Amino acid sequence: MGALQKQELREKMKQHLQGICHLDEEAEKIHKRIYQQDWWWQAEIVAVTVSTAYELDTRAIIEAAWGSRKHVVVPKCFPKNRRLDFREIIHWNQLEQAFYELYEPKVDETTAVKKSDIDLIIVPGLLFDSQGYRVGFGGGYYDRFLEDCSALKVAQALDSQLSDHVPVEPHDIALDIIVTPSEVIVCSA
Repeated sequence: MGALQKQELREKMKQHLQGICHLDEEAEKIHKRIYQQDWWWQAEIVAVTVSTAYELDTRAIIEAAWGSRKHVVVPKCFPKNRRLDFREIIHWNQLEQAFYELYEPKVDETTAVKKSDIDLIIVPGLLFDSQGYRVGFGGGYYDRFLEDCSALKVAQALDSQLSDHVPVEPHDIALDIIVTPSEVIVCSA
């Protein structure tokens, strides 16, 4: 039941996001909130997926991290075992369009970073609740990665991406913080 519910919610939220014309403005408000947080300034290694067209922008976060002399790691997907491998990038030319049309690091031009070395991970998602649970994009990649990850788990979301409750499955990993244009939510799970 939970997986079917999630798929319906996923499709509705994708359509909703595609219809928002001021997505960049909302993302900018979120980013300003992120950059005001102590955890942002304390993080040395930041993990983040390069955003696609209908997601909140993460390229500005990557640029800000580089500008603050942080190490930026982005995921490389391995579909066979649904695994993520985070690799450091120091410029945009180290990315290539790959699996699911995501921009991923070129393996021969980047270095893998151990999960235990990551301080902050910006987790993608479509729908979130205040406990920190989310409806992601449906592959389970991040839940597998986050299972034993000690990094601070943060998501950026529009206010319209918040819900009182999202369906939770046993393998789901809760986030620590959700940042919206109007607030910073410390999750309660």
